[in-house]
Amino acid sequence: MRISDLTAWHVRIPLKTTVRHASHTRRETDSIIVRCRLVDGTLGWGEGVPREYVTGETVASVLAQLDATDLSAQLGGKLGELDGVIKTCLDLELAALPAGPPLPRDCFGNAARCAVELAVLDAATRRAGVPLSAVTSRMPQTEEIRKSSDRARYSLAFTPTSRWKIRLRGWLLRLFGFHQAKVKVGVEGVDDGELLALVRRTVGPRVDLRLDANEAWECDSVVEKMAPLIGFGVTSLEQPVAHHCVSGLSAVRKELAVPIMLDESLCSLSDARIAIEEQTCDLFNIRLSKCGGFLNSLRIAALAHQVGLGYQLGCQVGETGVLSAAGRHFATSIDGIRYLEGSFDRFLVRERLTMEDLTFGRGGYAPALTAAGLGVTVDRSALARVEVARRDWTISSQVPT
Repeated sequence: MRISDLTAWHVRIPLKTTVRHASHTRRETDSIIVRCRLVDGTLGWGEGVPREYVTGETVASVLAQLDATDLSAQLGGKLGELDGVIKTCLDLELAALPAGPPLPRDCFGNAARCAVELAVLDAATRRAGVPLSAVTSRMPQTEEIRKSSDRARYSLAFTPTSRWKIRLRGWLLRLFGFHQAKVKVGVEGVDDGELLALVRRTVGPRVDLRLDANEAWECDSVVEKMAPLIGFGVTSLEQPVAHHCVSGLSAVRKELAVPIMLDESLCSLSDARIAIEEQTCDLFNIRLSKCGGFLNSLRIAALAHQVGLGYQLGCQVGETGVLSAAGRHFATSIDGIRYLEGSFDRFLVRERLTMEDLTFGRGGYAPALTAAGLGVTVDRSALARVEVARRDWTISSQVPT
């Protein structure tokens, strides 16, 4: 197998609804879509969702980093079969940029890596005639957590909005049989107790509710903030404090009767190892884009299992069908996922970019994708409608057939 060229698109897609949480209010999404073309003409697609407040990346930094990386030198040779492609993706080194993130973390560039890696893996698995989920069984670390499933089950989310919209979502949750939901807390001007009470009254007593504070609180106030909320049957609290304060959560865990999940502080294997060493959490929120792609996400889940921590597969707000498909392959090839987010396509983005509708169905259920590669077809007309900028890189001098 040999790569002919890579193309990246900066796309901007309006959202169907405003998504509000403590870190950001979003009405549109900016993503990077990457196409990998092999010399035999096979195409693969990937997506990364840069978020400056998560990994320090912007769309501009992603494109600049890919421009600065010698992609031809690293990807231009014969990659061999699927195992060789996986090794090449794991070994890919992105160029450093003069202006990186303010903290010495190794997650800068993860959205760029995710987009390129998924595009290459999609092309390779399409060429091999196997679904992307087959990659999971090629990673030795995943031996204890591999599980092939014929469907995945997603959860819903509640963000602060009008009372009637919250009631409507709650009624729809009950009507369509969802079993889990996340509630965003810590938003300025919102009474979290009133919000959670309304959600719980609407969804009923059986739905699993977890909270996400998106770094809104301080360590010395977490227990106090949670005191009036625990009685609503909360099963976890996600990222209650900013990353620079995260080490303080080791003490908070001893006082809080609710498991703590890391998100913005869990973007790499290094972050995972530090969290384990400092005992700052009970769960990891793994997201493909922020964690640097499918392969690194598998390694983080395997590490969590090894030390007895839980994990969820999350999603970035505004993911298109490309990342939704990748998440589906992850979710249907890995066991022990505590909570699953994603596949909001039809409900959230105005252009999902795939011909196939990957939106979850009744009860949050969605079938496994069994076709070769990602199992989806990119809608070129939709891509053209949302294109902001484009870059092309020649990888091999061979002309595609």
